[in-house]
Amino acid sequence: QVQLVESGGGLVETGGSLRLSCAASGLAFSMYAMGWFRQAPGKEREFVASISWNGGSAYYADSVKGRFTIVRDNSKSRVYLQMNILKPEDTAVYYCNADRRAYYYSEGNFMFHSWGQGTQVTVSS
Repeated sequence: QVQLVESGGGLVETGGSLRLSCAASGLAFSMYAMGWFRQAPGKEREFVASISWNGGSAYYADSVKGRFTIVRDNSKSRVYLQMNILKPEDTAVYYCNADRRAYYYSEGNFMFHSWGQGTQVTVSS
């Protein structure tokens, strides 16, 4: 069974930075695209960023482009989200997930596994 454990969230001021980490287990990590998603209070979960199985391609939501960077370390089965120049509208619970399709990458199009607990990011104004 796939397990996804997110960490690294916290409270930060506007303009600050955070680095989120996602540890994945129960899958051959290097075969699957990974993504970060977020859900703000009262809103639906939305796509943030994704990265191909080999790290060669990445794609971002327009709202975070130029501020967030997604990277992965296949040797550690981890994916990271470096978040810079944070804004209050970035406040949300952040989740990672893996695409169920091996060696498949279609930017924001994912077939999801079960979601983990997520990590809370709060940006104060």
